Amino acid sequence: MSTFTIDTSTSRSRPVPEPVRRLTVPAIRARKNSGGEPIVMLTAYTARMAQLLDEHCDVLLVGDSLGQVIYGLPSTLPVTLDMMCAHGAAVVRGSYKSLIVVDMPFGSYEESPEAAFRAASRIMAETGCAAVKLEGGTAMADTISFLTQRGIPVMAHVGLTPQAVNALGGYGARGKSQEEAAKIAEDAKAVEQAGAFSVVIEGVIEEIARNVTAGLDIPTIGIGASPSCDGQVLVAEDMLGLFERTPRFVKRFGTMAEDISRAAGEYATAVKSRDFPEDAQLYGVKKD
Repeated sequence: MSTFTIDTSTSRSRPVPEPVRRLTVPAIRARKNSGGEPIVMLTAYTARMAQLLDEHCDVLLVGDSLGQVIYGLPSTLPVTLDMMCAHGAAVVRGSYKSLIVVDMPFGSYEESPEAAFRAASRIMAETGCAAVKLEGGTAMADTISFLTQRGIPVMAHVGLTPQAVNALGGYGARGKSQEEAAKIAEDAKAVEQAGAFSVVIEGVIEEIARNVTAGLDIPTIGIGASPSCDGQVLVAEDMLGLFERTPRFVKRFGTMAEDISRAAGEYATAVKSRDFPEDAQLYGVKKD
């Protein structure tokens, strides 16, 4: 089986006849009751970022958050299937170990299970990913069942579901009322029974995430949820400090914005003073 690797000295892809030994969907699902380490998951949208994150992660998510992070869109709603396929394929090419999951964009799966299958099968065929992720609980249970029965592994997503931001009225934490808490638990159980191999729990009251995790036989992946979840996920650029605003549920583990700004400033200074390029960066006539 052939794949691609990135030659970091040239930033070009080159095919290599090397077998891919990735984590599998059953292996991730089995982490629930194996007593193993929590699942480490981050987003990735490009081949180079995938290459950098791959050795540290169990799962790389090609999230529809690329709409905001990569394209500067106001939300995830305008993200297209073409975008997800292009970035999903890049992440697969840039990784070897991690399980790759690709988000299904808004409008690609809600209409019917059949429409969802067409979109999901296209994502898997064009990217080489191992699974898709879709938002929604009980309302999407039939669709999840339809996909999983036809060989498409599904990671579910409950709690705060960004694609439903207009219906939810914003990005506030979910589960503050008893009724809402019960609905989150019901949604999580519904997607498990429908065949999802794991479920993301986003932006919910900590106690709810803890209780939901204890009540499921599939792994939960928390984001703004609980350390009791079976794994955690963050947008990599948030975690790396690319943006000035840091959501409450994010901890910065890097200073990416500051590093880029500093390097760009040093470059600009060197150009203006004509200190760049130096002799080491110039081409000359070879001498015999």
